[in-house]
Amino acid sequence: MKAMTPSDTLAAVVGAAPLPRTEVTKKVWDYIKKLDLQDPVNRRMINADDKLKAVFGGKAQVSMFEMTKLISDHLK
Repeated sequence: MKAMTPSDTLAAVVGAAPLPRTEVTKKVWDYIKKLDLQDPVNRRMINADDKLKAVFGGKAQVSMFEMTKLISDHLK
């Protein structure tokens, strides 16, 4: 899979090195799990901290499915 360069905003979460899209998603999930950002009631929802809020366009909470689309917008 082709390596993509994350935007500066996304690089704050996954690092600045070019990565395949699958690896970017994996690193975002690692970050979410490490900081326990999944909603405890509805596990499909992600509660954003300040770094993820910037990636998510200012949204405080997004679904898993919306998250992948929003991450794609930060890859070149």
